[in-house]
Amino acid sequence: MFDARSAAKENGSSAATWAALRPFIETEHRVASWMAERRSTALVYEFLRFGMKQAWACLFGGMMVVLLVVTHFWYPATLPLARYDFLFLAALALQVFLLAFRLETFEEAKVILVYHVVGTAMEIFKTSVGSWIYPEPSFFRIAGVPLFTGFMYSCIGSYICRAWRLFHFEFSHHPPTWGLVVLSIAIYVNFFAHHYVFDIRLALFAVTILLFARTTVYFTNWKIQRSMPLLLGLFLVSVFIWISENAGTFSRAWIYPNQTKAWTLVGVGKLGSWFLLLVISYTLVVLIKKPISVRQGKRLSAGAAESVGVP
Repeated sequence: MFDARSAAKENGSSAATWAALRPFIETEHRVASWMAERRSTALVYEFLRFGMKQAWACLFGGMMVVLLVVTHFWYPATLPLARYDFLFLAALALQVFLLAFRLETFEEAKVILVYHVVGTAMEIFKTSVGSWIYPEPSFFRIAGVPLFTGFMYSCIGSYICRAWRLFHFEFSHHPPTWGLVVLSIAIYVNFFAHHYVFDIRLALFAVTILLFARTTVYFTNWKIQRSMPLLLGLFLVSVFIWISENAGTFSRAWIYPNQTKAWTLVGVGKLGSWFLLLVISYTLVVLIKKPISVRQGKRLSAGAAESVGVP
């Protein structure tokens, strides 16, 4: 009889982490075995597997973006509950649902909570200086900032945490944690301070590049461990965050001053801000996940294989 947990452990699958995925492990295992018989089908399967893993990693963030867009087009203006308040309550309900049905781990929820606080604090300041605007009324707010906004920041931490587990991240030449913490504090302070003193953003970019210049992330999508420069990975994630931000401003969940009369594409220059914010998110996850070096990962795999009698 097929044992989903044992197969997941033996094949390095992360599906067993989430109870909702365990019933599908056997089916996926059979499909993978069949697709692996030919090179062409194996490549197709690996591509689809990568896409499905990314979609699962984006579960919370994707649902939040869908809520923003759907409520923009179909939320009745006559309801006594404001749209922003509905988004806040829906985000809370979504968190409860994901945890109750084990679609999200408590580790991921912890990252979401921490980043909610960090994001909301920055939102309060940024809206007070007019960086962006929340044009609709709401009851659940702090200093004019609707409380659903903290969840939008949390989506980033949630994605990194889930992707880390799904792709079995390992690293070479990873920056020291203390260095990332110092850099992240400097980035966070600069988001506030640049309104009053010199903007050190270029220096922060330079330090980030120096810290991550030699860092390679190794990830396993299927059978083969692949790699890419971590800086490139962070940049690509920043691009997707920027695309999501355009969806957010298009749905008028928030808008920039130049979008008050009509929606326009968010400037590409915002990619830099999202990249730096992503560094903070990454650091918060690092504090919980504790990066494994690729050499350490090989030793752990060898030890696990020996313990179950795999040659």
